[in-house]
Amino acid sequence: MLDTCELAVNGTLMLGLELNGNLQQVGAEFCYATTTAPIYRLWSIGDRHPAMIRVNDGGRSIDLEIWSLPLAGLAQILQQEPAGLCIGKIKLADNREVLGVLGEPFLCEGQLEITHFGGWRNYTKSVESTATQPRSAF
Repeated sequence: MLDTCELAVNGTLMLGLELNGNLQQVGAEFCYATTTAPIYRLWSIGDRHPAMIRVNDGGRSIDLEIWSLPLAGLAQILQQEPAGLCIGKIKLADNREVLGVLGEPFLCEGQLEITHFGGWRNYTKSVESTATQPRSAF
């Protein structure tokens, strides 16, 4: 009987980010960084966290981290996630499927699509870079 599972995360649960402590708290261990198959789109939900949805058209690969965690910790992680995020199967670049964090479609309505950044880290770095650029005197 399995007592651990792999979980793919694509946002604030990633190493060094705001909610990574939630994974650490349940005894999760970082396995590796990878990407999804090119069948996902990504949105910024109020610049607080991302939401990723599998699509038939217009998708691309999104950066992920794979973590191993006790099954007992999976429910705790899900309960701590923002409303509208859920656990589902994510197809990785190597065609394996693992459990991972996905967004419900309603959550993305009217939000900023950030798919072209390829991941939450790239998007947040771009926002930080824009915020720290000096303004022109003209």
